[in-house]
Amino acid sequence: MAEPAEKKQRAMAPDATLSSQFEKYAAELDATNEKRERLVKASRDATISSKKVIFLIHRINEASKQTLLEQAERDLAYIRSTHISRIARELQGIEYWKLRRAYSPGLQEFVEAATLVEYCKTGKFLTLENLNKTFLEMKDASATPFIINVEDYLLGVGDLTGELMRLAISGVANGQRGVSQFVCSFVQALYEGFSLLFYNVDYGKDMNKKMETMLQNLVKIETTCYSVHVRGSEYPESMIVDSLEQQDIVPGIHTSF
Repeated sequence: MAEPAEKKQRAMAPDATLSSQFEKYAAELDATNEKRERLVKASRDATISSKKVIFLIHRINEASKQTLLEQAERDLAYIRSTHISRIARELQGIEYWKLRRAYSPGLQEFVEAATLVEYCKTGKFLTLENLNKTFLEMKDASATPFIINVEDYLLGVGDLTGELMRLAISGVANGQRGVSQFVCSFVQALYEGFSLLFYNVDYGKDMNKKMETMLQNLVKIETTCYSVHVRGSEYPESMIVDSLEQQDIVPGIHTSF
């Protein structure tokens, strides 16, 4: 009778080891899922706060420009120190790429807001290098400097053209043709650069969709500037914008936000 008991004990030993291994894997999966949920929450908070900065920019006029730009920069600093820092503290090593889908939307929205503020402040394009300089003091969980990767940066810049389109149309409606022409030239150069960058390169469906949207926004800006140039001497700018809105060529600037 002793021999069967010994055989049974030997047979159960591997099962116990296998069970402990599965318990270890389950704990790791639970920890990863919890971390992913925290990243999604931080990304959502960064998105909401970044959208508020964008809405703030669209309220700028000549009298309030300096005050609102200063407020926008303070808001961006708050987003970095509060929401994006939460993202950085969760990431370590390969988790930066493994969990990227969880936090990427928040970084893209922040890039959009930051580049829009820089454009309204200086009329220039905020490069990835200069953007990442604002994160020099931020570290991830392994004390590695936190940066925004190229893909999230480009996807965020792709969304910038939609906000520039609104600025151009608002400029026409307010009688500021020079603003619209400058925006048009800026977006043309931006789209040209993206086209050269992604020529014969498949950067995934996200970037392909952004490129389509960029082209649509550029066409709307060019159509608006062309209409003002051709018909500006005949009709007020506000009437031209109303006509374009009725034709669904440009979005309604009074109801977009």
